[in-house]
Amino acid sequence: MFDLDGTLTRGDTFKVFAGGLLARNPSRWIRVPLLLIPVLGFALRLIDNGGLKGAVMRVLFSGLRRSEIHAWAQQVARSVVEQRLFPEALAAFRAHLSAGDYTVIMSASPDLYVPLIARALGASECICTPVRWNGERLDGRLAGPNCRGGEKARILERLRQQHPGLPVIGYGNSGADVAHLTRCDEAVYVNARPRIRGRLEQLGFRCVQWH
Repeated sequence: MFDLDGTLTRGDTFKVFAGGLLARNPSRWIRVPLLLIPVLGFALRLIDNGGLKGAVMRVLFSGLRRSEIHAWAQQVARSVVEQRLFPEALAAFRAHLSAGDYTVIMSASPDLYVPLIARALGASECICTPVRWNGERLDGRLAGPNCRGGEKARILERLRQQHPGLPVIGYGNSGADVAHLTRCDEAVYVNARPRIRGRLEQLGFRCVQWH
């Protein structure tokens, strides 16, 4: 099980996707000030990470056609695979593929482009945050749980039931990933900060530095 942003990739793919889509639709810049309310709500902990993500997509991109979003998503997926992966991450992923392992990419980023990245890498399964549509136009709100923290832990347990007897190796890079990594048979934490590395190793995590 591989997390995407910051684990397989250098940086946040959602920022790349949203920033590029906004650049392709300059008339949408006028909507940016409307994000002040959800950003403030997030700062005050009135909405969570998923609520903020849904607000960004709805405020900035609601009404865009599926064909336009998909065309940009294909470009983002291609650039991520070709330019934004840690070489060590790609080597680890390919090693699991070569071993015949069932590989899962599990990401809080939206299903607007993450499945395209997973398909390009040859993943067995992709689980990410679903986004709502109104026919052929984007709604932007989340269509299901944000695939983060406790939700990843619930997904892990579901995968264990679907694949009984298989040991689970999990790769992650953030505090939100700890919830499911502690339930894996082997946990790999990518680019841990020095101040938390010792604590993670006490939990039995293998800490690696990918560049």
